[in-house]
Amino acid sequence: MIKVLRAGFYSTIQDFGRYGYQEFGVPFSGVMDRKAAAFANSLVGNYEDEAVLEMTMLGASLQFSVNTHIAFSGAQMDAKLNDVEITNNGSIAIKPGDILNFGKLKWGFRCYLAVLGGFKTETVMKSKSMCSNITKASRLLKNDELAINASSLENQNRYSRIRYDESYINSSNLEVYVGPEFENLTDAQQKKLLSIRFTISNNNSRMGYQLNENFQNNLEAIITGPVIPGTVQLTPSGKLIVLMRDCQTTGGYPRVLQLSETAINSLSQKYTGQAISFKLSK
Repeated sequence: MIKVLRAGFYSTIQDFGRYGYQEFGVPFSGVMDRKAAAFANSLVGNYEDEAVLEMTMLGASLQFSVNTHIAFSGAQMDAKLNDVEITNNGSIAIKPGDILNFGKLKWGFRCYLAVLGGFKTETVMKSKSMCSNITKASRLLKNDELAINASSLENQNRYSRIRYDESYINSSNLEVYVGPEFENLTDAQQKKLLSIRFTISNNNSRMGYQLNENFQNNLEAIITGPVIPGTVQLTPSGKLIVLMRDCQTTGGYPRVLQLSETAINSLSQKYTGQAISFKLSK
């Protein structure tokens, strides 16, 4: 069992999301940065899509009552085990009474904690991903208790660390494909869309990231069509919105671009005021 001593700014349990329910308006949900979550899981021997703890901007403080192993990847959050500094991308042994604390953000935006065997939490529609109006709880709160699945501790090292390419976290270039309405833009608009440096507004969440800069929009609204995480919508006001994991399943704004999976991972590690640009995939 793990007790939440401090929940952090916005912490949730997430796996790789819900599939097969979008026709009913159910969001995909799931971890924002799949690469970081999968890597953390691999370090403790879990399947890559096992549920993890996703922490945003400010991490949680957790007390363990069982022997287990943990690993965390993604953003750096000044992590300490029993007040001793520890680093990302390693497998670490935990014993009863240990306190794991994630502090202030150093870089990145979201950190992923995996535990050996995974979290034994509520499953709804074949997923443990927390989501408002879908699961009983939409986020972790102080004094919550998290059960974990029993798993063998054999062949687990006390501490091992693996080199991991984190360059995508700080990359500002997002790989994109053309969206269904991209061709409705003029040639000049298409070129501008792929050359502007946009900045992230304070309106960003697991549902979507709105960008600050205005972009001329003379396109007509579309008949409601499907959208998925990574869809870039052009709103009537000229603002661009990049849909993320908890986004709706349909929309009526022109879909001008679509982020690659790598780009979604990268964008999920960005926060208010940071700059990005779209680079068309070859």
